[in-house]
Amino acid sequence: MGMRGGGWFRYMRGRDMSAKPNVSRRLLRRVFGYAKPYRRPIAALLGTIVLTTGLGLLNPLIFREIIDSALPQKDVARLSALAFALVLIPIASGIIRVAQRKLNGTIGEGVIFDLRVALYRHLQQMSLRFFTNTKTGELMSRLNNDVVGAQNAISNTIVSIITNVITVVATLAVMLSLEWRLTALGVLVLPLFIVVARRLGERLQKIARDQMGYNAQMNAMMNETLNISGALLVKLFGRIDAEVEHFEQRAADVRDTGIRRAVVGSQFFVLIGLVSVTGTALAYWVGGLLVIQGSFSIGDIVAFVAYLTQLYTTLQALTNAPVDFAQSIVSFERVFEIIDLPLEIAEKPQARHLQAVAGALDFDNVSFRYSIDESQLLSAVERIGRMDNVAATRSGGTRADNGAARPSPGHQARELALSHVSFHIAPGQLVALVGPSGAGKTTLTYLIPRLYDPTSGTIRLDGHDLRALTLRTMAENIGMVTQETYLFHDSIRTNLLYAKPGASQAEIEEAAKAAHIHDFICGLTQGYDAIVGERGYRLSGGEKQRIAIARVILKDPRILVLDEATSHLDSQSEALIQDALSQIMRGRTSIVIAHRLSTILAADQILVLDRGTIVERGSHSELLAAGGVYADLYHTQYSRQTDLA
Repeated sequence: MGMRGGGWFRYMRGRDMSAKPNVSRRLLRRVFGYAKPYRRPIAALLGTIVLTTGLGLLNPLIFREIIDSALPQKDVARLSALAFALVLIPIASGIIRVAQRKLNGTIGEGVIFDLRVALYRHLQQMSLRFFTNTKTGELMSRLNNDVVGAQNAISNTIVSIITNVITVVATLAVMLSLEWRLTALGVLVLPLFIVVARRLGERLQKIARDQMGYNAQMNAMMNETLNISGALLVKLFGRIDAEVEHFEQRAADVRDTGIRRAVVGSQFFVLIGLVSVTGTALAYWVGGLLVIQGSFSIGDIVAFVAYLTQLYTTLQALTNAPVDFAQSIVSFERVFEIIDLPLEIAEKPQARHLQAVAGALDFDNVSFRYSIDESQLLSAVERIGRMDNVAATRSGGTRADNGAARPSPGHQARELALSHVSFHIAPGQLVALVGPSGAGKTTLTYLIPRLYDPTSGTIRLDGHDLRALTLRTMAENIGMVTQETYLFHDSIRTNLLYAKPGASQAEIEEAAKAAHIHDFICGLTQGYDAIVGERGYRLSGGEKQRIAIARVILKDPRILVLDEATSHLDSQSEALIQDALSQIMRGRTSIVIAHRLSTILAADQILVLDRGTIVERGSHSELLAAGGVYADLYHTQYSRQTDLA
């Protein structure tokens, strides 16, 4: 009947109109635009729908012939032929439906494949600013839930609507040809459907919304406590029993609302059934009178009631169709919203690709602001009737911001992260960035590979504005080792090959040896095929960082940008990493957020940042003699290091 699961009664007129999905003509044109490459399969699909609908209308007519002709006339041959037809029709319908399902799958899966790839490609091209201001869960919801919703629109909802519309029209046509007065009588009971819906609409809408909220709270709790970090926190604080009790409360709320929804939903189906029975009873009563009067045959009334039952069933499905269609199409809107987001880091059509890079870098009056352009963020559009609307909190809150992005200041407490920064780095030079926490050092390094574009000013590579170069130029020639090392949940080999997919085993081992991690890898049972775990969780901080260094060595970039953070490492790992870094920096242009005095002393130039500006620059001795910010940092941080000369 197309209403199982309670989808129909959530959206009746008694519900909150603010939850009504909005489907525009422009959105529909765009949705159907994705179907253009599949015009031939669509035409064939429509043909199969017409065929199956036509075959479905034959059974009542066959029953009529059996009752009115074959049996009264004791025509065995005709009875046998009609009985054989009753078997043949479902066989033929089944064969056609298999072909119909294949066509439907080809169209639906093809459209969704195109949509999913377009969405993922666009997300990969978004700037780092977008990801720092968008919840990962929201992106996953768009890629999974919304794409599945869009798939449902193509594969199920639209096909179901077309099938039901054709069935209603064809059934009414046959019924009118049989007896127009009975047809009018059967249609007159249809307003009772609306009356039933209004009676139960408000109650069911409230129950459905409560269930969505409780489900979201339960899912949020599972998401928080069933990942590595959450599970570790629960165990360390001995909160297993408390969390189980907390989960029981959430699950109990879901259970109770589910029971209430099932009871009220069953009431709905009982009432709808009574409406259908009323229409059928009227048809039998009036049709029986016509039979008694001799203007209607018994076979006619049997066929007519069969058509009437089919009409009611189809109309019930169509009653739910507008809402199902609107919800499914709104999933397209959610996906299109991401595809339509402007690319902040866009490559110009005539961008130049540098085959050979010397490594000269120039910052010319560069400023950067972590301001948020709302047009580049996801909206807080509510998903009608979906259980991921509500962002539950551990304090038991029921509604939050629907998972939409909200502006945040990025990496800094200050919105203005860099202000009028200018410096020059010659090819092969080592530049050390020093300064207090929050001075803008990380932000500056993120501008070099164009993870962000400066708000004002220009950054040049070998005299070329970065915005005039291809993104591939930066990707091929700039390597970064960040403080937070990220490894995929895969083998060590796969993580290393991410830098150079075609690298040989010899190249991989050479890079690992340079990073002082080869011996450790060989000591593992599976060697380079060992799985590192979620975010490299199976490895220590020093091991992860050395694998990250080996990955950059394998890439062999002309320019190296790295955060030399070693405070969380033991002395042995720190020494190995320092030696590995000294090897990788040799002969390359290197920009280092320096934490070690040895790196600072080896630097060709030291840039001292404070509150987003370069306050001092020069060599170690020059800056120490100046007695400014660098001298203060030296006396509080660097002078205690064991490698002080």
